[in-house]
Amino acid sequence: MLAFIIRRIAQSLFVMVAVALIAFLMFRFVGDPVNQMVGIDTPQEEVARLRESLGLNDPAIVQFGRFVWDVLHFNFGVSYQFRLPVTQLLAERAPATLELALTAAIFALIVGVIMGVYCALNRDSWLARVFQAVSLVGVSLPTFLIGILLIYLFAVILGWLPSNGRGQVVKIGEWWTTGFFTASGLKALILPAITLGLFQMTLIMRLVRAEMMEVMRTDYIKFAKARGLRTRSIHFGHALKNTLIPVITIAGLQLGSIIAFAIITETVFNWPGMGILFLKAVQNVDIPIMAAYLMLIGFLFVIINLAVDLAYGLVDPRLRVAMRA
Repeated sequence: MLAFIIRRIAQSLFVMVAVALIAFLMFRFVGDPVNQMVGIDTPQEEVARLRESLGLNDPAIVQFGRFVWDVLHFNFGVSYQFRLPVTQLLAERAPATLELALTAAIFALIVGVIMGVYCALNRDSWLARVFQAVSLVGVSLPTFLIGILLIYLFAVILGWLPSNGRGQVVKIGEWWTTGFFTASGLKALILPAITLGLFQMTLIMRLVRAEMMEVMRTDYIKFAKARGLRTRSIHFGHALKNTLIPVITIAGLQLGSIIAFAIITETVFNWPGMGILFLKAVQNVDIPIMAAYLMLIGFLFVIINLAVDLAYGLVDPRLRVAMRA
């Protein structure tokens, strides 16, 4: 088991080096950040001094080495646009994005599994057909359109929920803020969380439905029925447990996708998270923020994949034996 974990960590480090190289090469050619920092009438001498101070005149290998060294020390430089440390900018906006992403992931996982199990066990009922129709809508419609429709229905017509912003938040510690402890914060979280998690919910629901219907046709389920086990024990103690193995993979990867692609939802609902910060960085060719965001997303994907690999052993005993081997 220890050798398996060490091997996975080594692979994760290799992936992070590859991500760092991609981030460096990609953002090196997106534009000249100096043009975004100076005016038209700025003297060329001042432009040259600025370029030299930013290290843009150094060879590419030197810039990449400096970039990796700074990343290892959690130093992503200073934003060209805001003139503030990138780490500070991300830390101020990370709580909003993580809170939104975790809420959307929990919503997608719980509701998706419940709806998938119900559709698998009651596939001919009218409610199962309604769930499948909802899943088609969630897969087909783009995220921004779903958000606009929810805003129009629940904020404009009914007036039940706010259409933008994060509401009132409570500060915990030095830099973490949350809206879980205020009524306005919870109300502001509902619509963006549903918008962000709806697509993942439909994927999980359809996967659980298909996998559970397949598991219910296996021989050991038929044998369990022949032994006279209770229906609830068969459905949730045997069938659902084996259904969750592929669901863990999808749920883990989708959590990373939720964090990575929360940009659209944050834009629609004016959510003060890292997604809007990244969009502003793209517009202003703010390379330190862009590179830091990509590195952060890559790191989250690596951690999530590592957690998924380890979670397999908790669900499937056969994988625990293989890990020990």
